[in-house]
Amino acid sequence: MTALAHVPTGTGQSAAPPPAARSGRHRLLPYLLLLPGAAWLLLFFGVPLLQLAAASLYDPSGSLSTGYALTWAFGNYPDALQAYWPQFTRSFLYAGIALVLALLMGYPLAYAIAQKAGRWKNLMLVCVVAPMFTSFLVRTLAWKTILSDNGWLVGLLRDVHLLGADGRLLATPVAVILGLTYNFLPFLVLPLYASLERLDFRLLEAASDLYASPVQAFRRVTLPLSMPGLIAGTLLFFIPASGDYINAELLGTPNEYMIGNVIDSAFLVRLDYPQGAALSFLLMAAILAVVFVYLRRAGTDEVL
Repeated sequence: MTALAHVPTGTGQSAAPPPAARSGRHRLLPYLLLLPGAAWLLLFFGVPLLQLAAASLYDPSGSLSTGYALTWAFGNYPDALQAYWPQFTRSFLYAGIALVLALLMGYPLAYAIAQKAGRWKNLMLVCVVAPMFTSFLVRTLAWKTILSDNGWLVGLLRDVHLLGADGRLLATPVAVILGLTYNFLPFLVLPLYASLERLDFRLLEAASDLYASPVQAFRRVTLPLSMPGLIAGTLLFFIPASGDYINAELLGTPNEYMIGNVIDSAFLVRLDYPQGAALSFLLMAAILAVVFVYLRRAGTDEVL
C-alpha cells in the first residue's frame, strides 16, 4: 500500500512556523526586553559621559565668555592630578576609615536584626532605613548641631577628659569621618542583612558539634556565607563616600576638603570646566581601579 506523500491542511489555516524560526525568536526576546533599559542608559548616561570626556579635553585657556575649543588637551589630566593629589588621597583615606567604622557597627547590627531580633526585626529595619526618608543635607546639618562646640556631645567628652577644655569635634577630620559613617551606613547594613537573614543556623550547630569555637565558626561559616552581602555593602558605602563633598563642606574646613569639593568648585565657582571634567574622570578611574583590585583580592570573579 502506497503511503500518502502529502496531507493537505484545512482551508484557511496557516502552517505552523518551523522550530528553527521559533527558537530564533525566543533567542531574540531577552535582547528586545533589554532595549528600553539600554536606550535609557545610552541617553542619560552614555551621552553625558561623552560630553564630559570632551569637556576634559577642552583648551584650558578658554572660558564661558570666550568659549571652549576642543584641542585634545590631554595635559589637563596630569595638571589636575598634580594640583589636587592631596584631596584625592584625603578622599580615599576618609572613605576607608569611615568604611572600617561602619563595618564595626554595621556587621553586628545586621547580624542582630537578621538572627536575633525576633518580633522586633521589622522595627529595627525601619530604624535603619528611617533616616534616609530625610534629606541628606538635613541629616548632615543635624550632625553639625550635635558636634558643635556648645553641644552635649562635646560637653560630655570634656567632662570625662577625652577632650581638652578647648577641644572640639566640629571642623575637624573626625567630624567629616563621622558624617560619612552615619550618612552611608544603611547602604552597608541592608545588603549584609539580606545575606545574613538567609544564614542556616544548623550550619553553626554543625560547626559547634565539630568542636569549632565561636570565632572559628564565624570565620569558616558565617563570614564566607555573608560574603556577597559584605562585598555589595562595602562597595555601596565606599563609592559614594569617596566622592562626597557635603560632609566636608558642612562639618569640616578647607583643610578637610575632599576631591568632590574641588570638582564642585571647579564647575560652579571657578567655572573651569576642563579641570572639573578631568578631575571627574580621574576620580572615576581611581574608584574603578580600587573596586577592581578589591574584587580580585576578594576572589569574587565568579560572583560577578
